Amino acid sequence: METVAVLINGRREQRIEVFDRGFQYGDGLFETLLIDDRQILFWNEHIERLEAGCRRLGIPAPDGSLLYREALELCFGADESVLKIILTRGPGGRGYLSPAPVHPTRVLSLHPLPAQIEKRRQEGVRVCLCRTPLGINPCLAGVKHCNRLEQILARSEWSDPEIYEGLMCDSEGWLVEGTMTNLFWVKEGHLLTPRVDRCGVAGIVRAWVLRTMHAWRIATSEVRMRPSELREAGEVFLTNSVIGIVPVIGCPSLDCTWPVGDLTRRLQG
Repeated sequence: METVAVLINGRREQRIEVFDRGFQYGDGLFETLLIDDRQILFWNEHIERLEAGCRRLGIPAPDGSLLYREALELCFGADESVLKIILTRGPGGRGYLSPAPVHPTRVLSLHPLPAQIEKRRQEGVRVCLCRTPLGINPCLAGVKHCNRLEQILARSEWSDPEIYEGLMCDSEGWLVEGTMTNLFWVKEGHLLTPRVDRCGVAGIVRAWVLRTMHAWRIATSEVRMRPSELREAGEVFLTNSVIGIVPVIGCPSLDCTWPVGDLTRRLQG
């Protein structure tokens, strides 16, 4: 297990209350942020999404300035690292009824950067199609909540080290995202990405890509599409806040390959 620095409600410890609803039910939210050159990237965007998730779940949002001070304390001197923020509804009794009042638990942890990120950004990765579906639930669509059982089951489907990520469909067979990433592809000069209005996570880098495409006046659409239609793509890439933008060069499940495209390289900067 990796050695990490942790703050729980502002204190340096690594134990959670056994009746915390995050542990009991996955009743909470999380954000994963990249630290690069001693800067926490997309801080405001992550906190805005966390606050939006709190409104959706009815969890009192943490004070943003307090959270930022704790992040700076934990990340002081860190260069290339990963900061994870977890916010749960806090302790409560047995049963699903929310406690009153709610006393949220906030956990900040600092982790090493995953290996070979730069190699993957430059050379690209291969993906597979997962059998495990994402359940359709508009109430939670877009939210980065703590219940990741669907992704855990999907990730258990492959052990091939040549496969970096698994693509997931919803229960109706529409392509949605990767187990830990959002998905984009280019078709005839048009950038496409799956909708996340019924399930899936509305990623921070996904939103940045969509904003950037608007600024560059490149046609972009959020669509529902079957996995087989990826065979017609000219280029494919994945996004999340830690890996940034990573090209996809193949999917054995679809028996197809793609080049590392010009738009992918342009977005990588």
